[in-house]
Amino acid sequence: MKEFELKYGCNPNQKPAKIFMEDGSELPIEILSGRPGYINFLDAFNSWQLVKELKAALGLPAATSFKHVSPTSAAVGIPMSNNLKKACFVDDIEGLDQSPLATAYARARGTDRMSSFGDWIALSDVCDVTTANLIKREVSDGVIAPGYEPEALEILKSKRNGNYNIVKIDPDFVPHPQEKKTVFGITFEQGRNNFKIDEELLTEVVTENKEIPDSAKRDLIIALITLKYTQSNSVCFAKDGQAIGVGAGQQSRIHCTRLAGNKADIWHLRQHEKVLNLPFLDTVGRPDRDNAIDVYISDDSEDVLAEGIWQKWFSVKPEEFTKEEKKAYLSSIKGVALGSDAFFPFGDNIERAAKSGVTYIAEPGGSIRDDNVIETCNKYGMAMAFTKMRLFHH
Repeated sequence: MKEFELKYGCNPNQKPAKIFMEDGSELPIEILSGRPGYINFLDAFNSWQLVKELKAALGLPAATSFKHVSPTSAAVGIPMSNNLKKACFVDDIEGLDQSPLATAYARARGTDRMSSFGDWIALSDVCDVTTANLIKREVSDGVIAPGYEPEALEILKSKRNGNYNIVKIDPDFVPHPQEKKTVFGITFEQGRNNFKIDEELLTEVVTENKEIPDSAKRDLIIALITLKYTQSNSVCFAKDGQAIGVGAGQQSRIHCTRLAGNKADIWHLRQHEKVLNLPFLDTVGRPDRDNAIDVYISDDSEDVLAEGIWQKWFSVKPEEFTKEEKKAYLSSIKGVALGSDAFFPFGDNIERAAKSGVTYIAEPGGSIRDDNVIETCNKYGMAMAFTKMRLFHH
């Protein structure tokens, strides 16, 4: 297949549309089901690069959940605690512990479930039955992977009345070193961002605290590779093998940090016993549970706890999750990793990061206020590495 005609481009009025290889060669994909669209393919090819690089960097199966050309999360396949499974709504998935790939997607999808609603999925490894069963019950636009077990493929083909988008990509495909895009009839050309992200980027630790344990290095690498495929400006929080808060496409760095930090806080609060034990009615589905949890955690909890409303969601009225309880719980969180796609211009970013339990930071450095940023890190005992590498993605 040398080209594939699309129904339309970014919007229905943008026709004709297609994907093709400029040199006339075969496309490195097979479409096994469905008819992916323009944005689907943007998500597919960006997300595939992300999981392929994560697998190469860390040697673990990787998965990501993409929406509108940015990851909601990315994760590697390391074991999950029972509470984490419950928070991700996967405690009932049979065989989860035996499938690192399914574990990776469970983490990625479970991080920011509201943003992941209708996601595009990328898997670093051949999709197995457990992963397919997990994907089957989620609202999703499609998946890209290097292959599918026969039974897994049949499970996925049953989604959307047989119209679920399933793409197989050649894992050995290497793009041309130069890439092009056209804007307003003008062609841009640049070298692909082939910079390798690994532990070597984390050797220049500029803070008084020089200790970055292996687990934190893993999380910083996850954050940095996630940022490489996130619309800039962007900041990523990571913990325990997964991105837990992604702030994408903000004009101000502090707004990136606040957005990512707020998402990370929600992720942690979802694992509080009050949230894990919410007495949902059996009739309330996962998307509605996500919405109710989001409101319950917020400052507008009365919107689900008020008399005449809570009965729609719960068998008994839950106790309020007070501001004081939330603040105390979040203050106990430590060891979070943070990556930034460009330097922090002010120490206010570090102040905000500290509120979300950040202990380890990787950023390019190079600001005229680096001294202020380092001083703020030292104030909180953080360890920060200067990577000397910017990761803008547009």
